[in-house]
Amino acid sequence: MLQKTPPSPPVSDLAIPHAEGVSNDEFRAAMARLAAGVVLVTAHDPDEGPRGEDVGMTATAFMSVSLDPPLVLVSLRNGSRMDDLLAEVPVWAVSMLAEDQRHIAGRFAMKNRVSDRLLFADLPYTRGEVSGAPLMGGALSVLECRTENRVVAGDHTLVVGRVLTVGLHTGEGGPLTYFQGKYRRLS
Repeated sequence: MLQKTPPSPPVSDLAIPHAEGVSNDEFRAAMARLAAGVVLVTAHDPDEGPRGEDVGMTATAFMSVSLDPPLVLVSLRNGSRMDDLLAEVPVWAVSMLAEDQRHIAGRFAMKNRVSDRLLFADLPYTRGEVSGAPLMGGALSVLECRTENRVVAGDHTLVVGRVLTVGLHTGEGGPLTYFQGKYRRLS
């Protein structure tokens, strides 16, 4: 005997699964359960104005790739200012944010900001000797990198960078983490 399948309830556009069967909402909810470290990716754009302009972006999709040679990877949204800039500027920096630097992460995660110049105005930082990019004071560690490879992956570009310099913070405190849509401290 043939059984009838009940009609499916209506779903929003965001809940419609991709061909592979996972909706954007399901994927986002699953990935929100993965704790991630928070970094600030920075670069200096020499073409903006007489002395250039510093650009920064908060990222949680950052990881080490290789020890020999020392390589890291950061994921950038396609067409973002940082993606466009790192396609042109070969050197950039990463500051691994400390738990007391939530304000920095939030500041550089804002969408539709006019200029990064004001975002850096009252923050303590030094300039990387190789990249010229801002290195945040108080960060757990800072890296200067040179792009080795760029791979387009869906709506993001994976940028693999060779680590050229490393700076380590000697103070107390843990990393700033991101879990279930919020910045958190390890405890």
